[in-house]
Amino acid sequence: MKVLHTSDWHLGQSFYEHDRSEEHQLFLDWLCDVLVEKQIDVLLISGDIFHTATPPASAEKQLYTFIQKASQLCPQLHIILIAGNHDSANRIETAKPLLTLFNTHVIGRFNKQAPEHVVIDLPIAAQHMHVVAMPFLRSADLPKPLDDEFDYQTGVQLAYQHALSTIEEVKGPIVLMGHLHAKGGSISEDSERNLNIGGFDAVSAGVFGEQFDYVALGHLHKAQTVAKQSAIRYCGTPLPMSFSERNYKHQVLLAEFNEQGLVDVNPLYVPRFKDVLYIPEDGAKRLTELCEAIAAQDFSKFDSAPYIRLKLSAAETNSRFRAEIDEALKGKDIKFCGIERVSKGAAVSEWLFEDLGKVESLSPNTLLDIAYREIEPEQEKAPATLHEKLAEVIASMEE
Repeated sequence: MKVLHTSDWHLGQSFYEHDRSEEHQLFLDWLCDVLVEKQIDVLLISGDIFHTATPPASAEKQLYTFIQKASQLCPQLHIILIAGNHDSANRIETAKPLLTLFNTHVIGRFNKQAPEHVVIDLPIAAQHMHVVAMPFLRSADLPKPLDDEFDYQTGVQLAYQHALSTIEEVKGPIVLMGHLHAKGGSISEDSERNLNIGGFDAVSAGVFGEQFDYVALGHLHKAQTVAKQSAIRYCGTPLPMSFSERNYKHQVLLAEFNEQGLVDVNPLYVPRFKDVLYIPEDGAKRLTELCEAIAAQDFSKFDSAPYIRLKLSAAETNSRFRAEIDEALKGKDIKFCGIERVSKGAAVSEWLFEDLGKVESLSPNTLLDIAYREIEPEQEKAPATLHEKLAEVIASMEE
């Protein structure tokens, strides 16, 4: 049994006010080819199908046209999609009766009075699979523990427990879906919303229990495993949603199962349909150097006009910088995405904070030095007195 795990399509998104419908269509066409070539049995879309709760009609048309095409090309295919935090649960479920005609299962909201509604039993050839299609969970959706001491993590755990308990007879592998922030997952700097609900912005992998063969998650845009468990994964977005995601290896995940459970998981890398570039890639330049860098760039080598964002040194004093940059860009086949004014300290630390997961690899003293350079760009290190105070704080936490 072959399952293709995808998420966070964000159909209808504009990239710095540039329409992305062409990119999304190229992705959907590529995805159809993968479904046919790999003979996929189940396609999972783990939330954030659309970029907003009220997507443009063109984005909805893209989704429904894709589903129709995929079902025609792959008659054996089951499609399961859940609502994410960007999606409207009600809007997604509106098309539910129609989509069932195309072997497509839609779950917009978890009903704590009827947890069995998120459990989908799939007959696949002569085999069987159970999918718990848990959508994005809001506090109001969650069951409360008997002692009434509610917290978000406990509620999520109970939701999965209650859903799993409705499976009367386990006939094959169990796949859990979810759209949430699992602890330890790396988030990008500027495109993922912090899911802070009831004071809990992340949940531990323990909420899924032990009765599963694979967990297909959405929300985090970088493909990764959770809690060092290869069977709990985020597949990430198929397209970069911001400049901080330009170096991600965008992918979908092919999970293969037999009757006993998970056999293997492999990434299938999504082609980059439009390049996302900073000029310069590292640091920032003064105006004259920046204009020279623009002139030196051969934009004709790209198959499609790339997204370009410029980094101008904050030390630049020429008040006419925008006019000169506009002149340098004239006639260039690009999608211009603005100018960042970058201080020396910010340029040094930018590589770090684009992926907050890198922070964990640095010592507290190194982080203090980086933070200090943000406010005092000429200083390489924070004063000794600050390091002493930091040592006191760390010592008090370890007592």
